[in-house]
Amino acid sequence: MDDAVRQALARWPDVPDCFGWLHLSRRGEWQLPEGPIRHAGLTAFIGRNYEADADGRWYFQNGPQRVFVSLAYTPVVLRLASPEELQTHTGSPVESLSEAWLDEEGSLLLGSEHGIGLLDDRDLAAMAAHLAGELEQPDGPVELRWNGLHLPVARIARADVPGRFGFISQPA
Repeated sequence: MDDAVRQALARWPDVPDCFGWLHLSRRGEWQLPEGPIRHAGLTAFIGRNYEADADGRWYFQNGPQRVFVSLAYTPVVLRLASPEELQTHTGSPVESLSEAWLDEEGSLLLGSEHGIGLLDDRDLAAMAAHLAGELEQPDGPVELRWNGLHLPVARIARADVPGRFGFISQPA
């Protein structure tokens, strides 16, 4: 969290929370009701001050105010930074993968030190080259082969993702 944010919290501890204003898209874009945020400095500031509370609600600490984020899918979106490197939508490198999941829509979810993350659909074709097994069979075995890892890919219903991974998509 930025130092200026910590100072604002100390100065104004009782600012009410904000809900329904900030959204995270499936592609890791911050969005307001008017549309996506395109200012690089603002997106970086939001990313540096983005975290979860004890209840699994993700928020952006905007000075003294918590701005809770409505999630289009997961609280983290992953992207290929290079053919062999992943990063989060906030720009943090992914050092290790711990699990992999496919939902009924063909979306790939990956567990890392940053929690569960949805792979940006624009990188799905490139990542598919690292999947081996029976992708066409609903219960067929699939494995993710990534940087020397061989992770089994489990199946999951999209509706089960928030409960399984302990986050709230639409905080209120």
